[in-house]
Amino acid sequence: MSAKIANQLLDYLHPRQSEMRELLEQLVLAESPSTVRASQTQVLTILQQALEARDYRVRLIPGRNTGGQLLGIPKQRQPHQPLQLLLGHCDTVWPLGTLEKMPLFQHQGKMHGPGIYDMKAGLVLSIFALEAIRANELILPVSPVIFINTDEEIGSNESTPHIQRLAKLSDRAFVMEPSLGPLGKIKTGRKGVGEFTIRVIGKAAHAGLEPDKGASAILELSFLIQKLFALNDPQRGVTVNVGTIDGGIRSNVIAPESKALVDVRVLHWQDAHRIEQQIFSLQPTIPGTQLIIEGGMNRPPMEKTPGNQKLWEMAQSVAGELGMQLQEGTAGGASDGNTTSLYTPTLDGLGAVGDGAHSPGEFIYFDQMVERCALLARLLLEPSLQPK
Repeated sequence: MSAKIANQLLDYLHPRQSEMRELLEQLVLAESPSTVRASQTQVLTILQQALEARDYRVRLIPGRNTGGQLLGIPKQRQPHQPLQLLLGHCDTVWPLGTLEKMPLFQHQGKMHGPGIYDMKAGLVLSIFALEAIRANELILPVSPVIFINTDEEIGSNESTPHIQRLAKLSDRAFVMEPSLGPLGKIKTGRKGVGEFTIRVIGKAAHAGLEPDKGASAILELSFLIQKLFALNDPQRGVTVNVGTIDGGIRSNVIAPESKALVDVRVLHWQDAHRIEQQIFSLQPTIPGTQLIIEGGMNRPPMEKTPGNQKLWEMAQSVAGELGMQLQEGTAGGASDGNTTSLYTPTLDGLGAVGDGAHSPGEFIYFDQMVERCALLARLLLEPSLQPK
């Protein structure tokens, strides 16, 4: 019976490819950088109309400093029916005007365009998976709620409380971020991310006349950088990177101040706490200098919990019905799946197959959209993970 449903979904979706392409083109042409609040209006309107046309009740949650968030709930949801969360974002890293130098086009099976892979194609998959289920009158044991935010690329500061609340209410979460690389791997693990700012306060003095009366903040920072890079532990999946540095006034002045921005990535929570503590415990080497350390871990790692593993096994089984062979992988970047994984079983990377996120060569393999959409629809039809 499951194989019959899988074939039914594929048979429905293949003739809908032109409509999928049309919606995807609309979304990509609606440029929506995270940092331009007004730019989100058009893309959110397109998504709202698409969901309402598929019998969803849609609510726009206004943002304070962002374009807001979209929450879609099926009109036909049964009372007390368990929920499953479909999660995505419509903001991109690309500034307004990017289409002029990075146009939307299709060539040799690939579709290129800003934000197409990360992750507007994933939003199209979500919408057409819901459509396919409804059009075929298939029974959903768990009701799909869809949440789309506009601040994921800048840390999801406004949307995270909503995501946490929905994740706590949900039986499971499917994150429609792009798959991992051109092999289309499902993301069963993600590193947690931390950001730190380290300022060194020194003492200015004339570099030629009275160098002994100064305390170089730049020299102190050079010692700190070595201490920070010593925290790297590839075997544990820990990376500590000093991404930018600046400081000083001019060449003939002992530098009174310097600053470094530090990126931290970890696979496990225990490493997150340990690295954070080690960074805040740093002490100056040069007398007369002091440190001001700010920041912390702002995205938890998405670890391979028992619930996450159960979802991965479910996906493998469902993929077999569709004639697909799925692979899994761990991503060095974070997503909102890092958050949902703290509260409910989560599967990430269910979006489009392609490559080049955040790069000028960003693309998807459009001919794989149908099978990825069928995979999602079939997963949505699975029974609750929670025992009755």
